Amino acid sequence: MRKFDLNVEEILENWEVSHAVREIIANALDEQKLSESEEIAIFENKNTWYIRDFGRGLRYQHLTQKENEEKLQHDGLIGRFGVGLKDALATLYRRNVSVEILSPHGTFTLSMEAKEGFPDITTLHVLVEAPDKSATRGTEYVLKGVSKADIEAAKSFFLKFSNEPLLEKTEFGEVYSCKKGKALIFVNGVKVAEEENFLFSYNITSLTAKMKKALNRERTHVGRTAYADRVKSILLSCSGEKVIRELVADIELIEKGLNRDETSWIDVAKHAIGHLNKMDKVIFVTPKQGIERGDLVANAKMDGYRVVFINESIAEKIRGSLDPSGNPIRDLSQYQVEYNESFQYKFVYPEDLTPPEKEVFEKMNRILDLAGGKPSKVKSIKISETMRLGNDAGTAGVWEPSQNMIVIKRTQLRSLSSFAGTLIHEIVHAKSGCGDFSLGFELALTEVLGSVMSKILE
Repeated sequence: MRKFDLNVEEILENWEVSHAVREIIANALDEQKLSESEEIAIFENKNTWYIRDFGRGLRYQHLTQKENEEKLQHDGLIGRFGVGLKDALATLYRRNVSVEILSPHGTFTLSMEAKEGFPDITTLHVLVEAPDKSATRGTEYVLKGVSKADIEAAKSFFLKFSNEPLLEKTEFGEVYSCKKGKALIFVNGVKVAEEENFLFSYNITSLTAKMKKALNRERTHVGRTAYADRVKSILLSCSGEKVIRELVADIELIEKGLNRDETSWIDVAKHAIGHLNKMDKVIFVTPKQGIERGDLVANAKMDGYRVVFINESIAEKIRGSLDPSGNPIRDLSQYQVEYNESFQYKFVYPEDLTPPEKEVFEKMNRILDLAGGKPSKVKSIKISETMRLGNDAGTAGVWEPSQNMIVIKRTQLRSLSSFAGTLIHEIVHAKSGCGDFSLGFELALTEVLGSVMSKILE
C-alpha cells in the first residue's frame, strides 16, 4: 500500500454530498467522451451507491492538480485541472461518506495521515493498493453513506439527466424547452445558473474567454453577465420553427409587460421577426397602427395575412429591413407598397349601380359645375369596388395622373355629401398637381370651396 498526499485539510465547508457526487459524475461523463465508451452507470445495491464509467480507469497520477492536456484539447468536456476530484474526495470524507475506487490500475481509499516529514500536520491521503481482480475496465466509485436524495440532487446538475426537450442546436450551444418553471443554464452539460424569467434553457458549448474566467470552482451562481452574450449568439443562430415561433409569441406580450427577458434584446427580437417573415404570411403592426389604420389591417387580414403585434421600438428597428431570404420584412408600410404594386381596380359601370347610387352619381355634373368645371386634364371619372391603399385611413378616392383618371370608391355613393366631398377633393388634386397636406393643395382647395359657395349663394 502506498499513500498519496492530497495536501488537503478541510476545504469547501459549503459543499454538500451532492456537490461531491456531481464531480464524480462529471469525471465519468468526460471519460465516456474521451474513450468513446458506453454510457456511465449510476445504481444502488444494498444501501451502497455505485458510479461507474467504462473507460481507461483511474490512475494515481490523476489525483494531482495540473492542466490536463488531453481535456484541454477536447471541446465539450467538463473538467480541466484535476481540482474537482480532489474537492469531491475531501468533501465526502468530511461528510463521513465511505469511498472506495476500483480501477484496473489500483484500489483507492481515503485516510487522514501525518504529512511526510511533518508529523504534527495531518492531511487527507489516498491509499493506493493493488487492483481488485474484478476491476477489469473503467472506474467504479463505491459510496456508502450517500442517500438517494444526494444522488438525485447531484444528477440535477447535468443536462443529461434533466429530460429537457431539445429545440435547436447551433454552433454556440443548444436551446431547450423550459417546462419546469425556472430556466436552466448549462455549460458543456453542467448547470451553472438558473433564470427566473428566461423563455428557454440553454447549454453553452462554445465558451468565451469571459465565461472561462467566470466559471468558478463550485460551478454555481455564475452571473448573467458571464453568459448573456453567448445566449444571444445561440438565439441569433437559430432558424428552426419551434424557437422562432416561441420567440415571436413572446414578443407579442411585450406591450403587456409579460414577455421574457430574451425578447427584450432588440437584436434577438428583430432576428425572430425576420425568420417568421420568411416562414409565414404575416404582417407586423404596432397597437397604435392597429387603431389608427384599422382599415389597412383589416385589408391585410382579408388578404390572408396573420397580424403580429409588436411594440414601437421593435417596429422602428425592422422598418426597411430584409428577412434571411432577402425579402422585405412586412410591416404596415411594406404591405401597402406590395398591395398597391399588385392592385387592380374593379370598376363598376353606371348601369350596374343601385337606384340610390345612381341618384347620387347623376349629381356629378352639377358638382363639377359648382367646382368650376371638370379640369381639361381629367379624361374620365370612374367608380370602383376596390381602392388603392393610401396613407390615411378610409381612402375614398384617388387622382391617377398617369391615366388622367379620377377613381372614387363605390362606398362614397351612399350619400351625396360623401360623394361630393371626395369628388371635389380629387378635382383639386388634378387642378393643382399637388399632394395632400401641401401648401399648394390647401390653396387650391380654398379657391375651389370659395367658388362653390359663391355660386350656391348667388
